[in-house]
Amino acid sequence: MTKISFIGAGKMAEALIARLPQSVLASDLDPKRLVFLKKKYRINVAQNNLEAFAAGEIVVLAIKPQHMAVVLDELSGAAKQSMPLQHRRQKLIISIAAGIPLNYLQKNLPGLPVIRAMPNNPALIGLGVTALAKGKLVDQSLFKKAEQIFAVLGEVVVLPEKMIDAVTGLSGSGPAFVYQMIEAMIAGGVAAGLPASIAQKLAVQTCLGAAMTVKVTGKSPAELCQMVASPGGTTIEGLKVLAKRHFPQTVAAAIIAAAKKSKIISEKWTS
Repeated sequence: MTKISFIGAGKMAEALIARLPQSVLASDLDPKRLVFLKKKYRINVAQNNLEAFAAGEIVVLAIKPQHMAVVLDELSGAAKQSMPLQHRRQKLIISIAAGIPLNYLQKNLPGLPVIRAMPNNPALIGLGVTALAKGKLVDQSLFKKAEQIFAVLGEVVVLPEKMIDAVTGLSGSGPAFVYQMIEAMIAGGVAAGLPASIAQKLAVQTCLGAAMTVKVTGKSPAELCQMVASPGGTTIEGLKVLAKRHFPQTVAAAIIAAAKKSKIISEKWTS
């Protein structure tokens, strides 16, 4: 059974821990967090990051980006002192820290195979999508293990790292845009005369159903939109308002802005 260590035990780490059958060990700055996870999921807890790093065949860096430099310095020193180069090739490092590029991770973890993962918020309930980008030292066997790990959170896509900023803008930031749309739909329903609880139920199920219809039928969103929008009907009136207020362009612009910000953040780590 593959031993997986988590350095950092926040919400995304917990989403994985809750669904993984493997032997799990975790470290975290907050002792209370570790006590909670140990009690809830019966995992093992480490006294510190070095213990977690040494024990894991796969080590998931689930820490905040601002803590990455300190943690990598700690781990790099431990690897150099205790691990021959040939042994380092067998320990896989997976980072889920947003904005930290592979070249920075590889520079600070010499000789260790590194994968960068970008999961999103719906992964918390197993309905997310994770993008994976692999470093130069990752062989097919190790990469397959990473795919299997993140498959428990939903869909997995494999992309070159140069596309990760676009992924961050679309699927990483995208759930917030959808949540805001749901919120707006609820407000519209209430303004039209519905009780808030009913408006929320209708809005949530409508968004869920629409997304699943795209996925299950294989039809494009544009095709499905035409099926709903009968000439002279109610949907056309609503679509006219969205077009007048540049709704499609606004959503696309939001994704592009988030992607650009992701690129700016990543570039800080390479400068």
